Amino acid sequence: MNTQELLIELKNIAKDAGDAIMHIYNDADLSTVVDHKADDSPLTLADKAADDVIKKGLESLAVKYPILSEEGKHIGYSERKSWDTFWLVDPLDGTKEFIKRNGQFTVNIALIKEGYPLLGMIYVPATETYYYGSELGAYKVEGSKETQLKVNHKQANRIAVRSASHASPEEDTLLAKYDVTDNISKGSSLKFCMVAEGKADIYYRHGPTMEWDTGAGQAVLEAAGGKVFKGDKEEERFNYNKENLLNGSFLCLGF
Repeated sequence: MNTQELLIELKNIAKDAGDAIMHIYNDADLSTVVDHKADDSPLTLADKAADDVIKKGLESLAVKYPILSEEGKHIGYSERKSWDTFWLVDPLDGTKEFIKRNGQFTVNIALIKEGYPLLGMIYVPATETYYYGSELGAYKVEGSKETQLKVNHKQANRIAVRSASHASPEEDTLLAKYDVTDNISKGSSLKFCMVAEGKADIYYRHGPTMEWDTGAGQAVLEAAGGKVFKGDKEEERFNYNKENLLNGSFLCLGF
């Protein structure tokens, strides 16, 4: 299976997972949902439904790789450390956005090889929009319109994209060093996509995330010509399948 064929399959899997999420999202009362860990909450049900769809879809592919997802986070490092290539999945990224009903939640599927993203698929169920990236480039698909994504390489008056739910003072300090003159706010992995499509130039996350939150976004952004670094310095590329799946801070640049 070549990359183009694999991306087509992933689009279908992500769409099916998104449909499972929207079935619950459109019918549920989310006004009382405050904790995404609560059993049988609409959020938990949507998360598990999407995860089931994605796992079934990935396991049916001609190429067979292990799957690490938010729902399967119990897999120990003693087992994972031997994985050369694996799927990294967040079936529902943007829990606060889901509860707020603002539509800014995503389905994330990434293929990780030797610690780095090889390709990534991001699907936005509320708008039926895809962002995906591989060695073939980065693209956005809305309906029948497909657009290739390229970062801005802007050298001044840069725009930062920031979390709709997790901004921090440390981010203010870092962004001041990069001639940031404006900000936009987005939830979930859409922040990576904003840099990839040139609507923003920089995204810095100081607070904690998990590996499945960032794998697909990094794949899309890097395929569009961007870079993702560990910490707040432009030194070391962000990597995956660490012993501790909790991410440290990271810096995304579109220049």
